[in-house]
Amino acid sequence: MKKLISVCCFLFIILKAFGQTPDSLLKPSPVKMFTDRQFVSLMNGEDIYNMSSSAELNGYPSAQKALKYQKEIGLTAVQIAALNKINTELTRKKIEMGNFMVTNEKKLDALFRSRKVSDGDLIFYTNRYGLYMGELRNAILQASYNTNKLLTTLQVNKLKAYKNDN
Repeated sequence: MKKLISVCCFLFIILKAFGQTPDSLLKPSPVKMFTDRQFVSLMNGEDIYNMSSSAELNGYPSAQKALKYQKEIGLTAVQIAALNKINTELTRKKIEMGNFMVTNEKKLDALFRSRKVSDGDLIFYTNRYGLYMGELRNAILQASYNTNKLLTTLQVNKLKAYKNDN
């Protein structure tokens, strides 16, 4: 009987271990809404929502990509300085908006956890989240638009030849 119970316990433990998803084995995020990877990406200013795709798919390059291939596309010193400025400001904005989104989600989580959430709270914080997403998308698309204005048609065409690898 002890042998049977031991075998059952062993099988149960093994099945439990194999039943875990990769996400459940990862480091938990400080914010329930986000995975740890999403949280870190937002805090580091990464475009995890592919907000630049409208620009990229229509031939508007990012400043980051233009700077990466500056020698290949023949950027001038003036263009490099302007693109660095665009890229620096965009990175700052993405980090700022990521921090706002994380703070907003923490507040929503706290309201639900404490069971003090109301209709007004939901309207306020979800609309706020939409504003942050809109402001972030605008900053990303404006950066691509302004990058495109800085480059010559030949430079933009050369960039299109490189795989989209931002």
